[in-house]
Amino acid sequence: MMQFPTGEDGPESVFPSDNPVTALPTAAETGRPNLFFVGLMGAGKTTVGRTVARRLHYPFFDSDHELEAHCGVRIPVIFEVEGEEGFRDREAAMISELTARSGIVLATGGGAVLRAENRELLKARGTVVYLRASPHDLWLRTRHDRNRPLLQTEDPKGKLEALYAARDPLYREVADFIIETGKPSVAQLANMVLMQLEMAGFRIDPAPDAPEQPANDTHP
Repeated sequence: MMQFPTGEDGPESVFPSDNPVTALPTAAETGRPNLFFVGLMGAGKTTVGRTVARRLHYPFFDSDHELEAHCGVRIPVIFEVEGEEGFRDREAAMISELTARSGIVLATGGGAVLRAENRELLKARGTVVYLRASPHDLWLRTRHDRNRPLLQTEDPKGKLEALYAARDPLYREVADFIIETGKPSVAQLANMVLMQLEMAGFRIDPAPDAPEQPANDTHP
């Protein structure tokens, strides 16, 4: 078992977690609204979110990718060394930092809504879109992906069904809009999101021509 280094005040994480973060203007200070995507792993939060961000001319962030860059290791390693609780602590800190920014599109991890403090921040600091997919569709999209710690079980489809049952009410709690992913391509899903945002007052640019791709993402 990997041992944590020990400092004067007790165990320290093996990952860097105290790097200074550059202070940025908040949405309240600039008037630029934020857009946050929630949903289970494989729902398409990263691919759809990135497409929508381009149309809004907003920077795009993926909380899991940012966390991996901050820690210097992949998500499965964090799970292995610190457990799910340790990962959720880090995730909460990252979401707090990212949602304080102004005018961004953020794809959150599938389990980000499990903590009440994350749900409160998402609701208070931006517009939330829930990309909803059935457990069967999610299983089809993720069954060959080995970078999802929660699905490394003998019955990943059953695990997805259990995750959906537990998390769907939480996604609905924070969502301003719910988009059914189903069969549409990324471009079609992005347009569905943008139509809702335009009615909510977001400025939307005309769509550029781009090849279609299937919806997917990388969140545990």
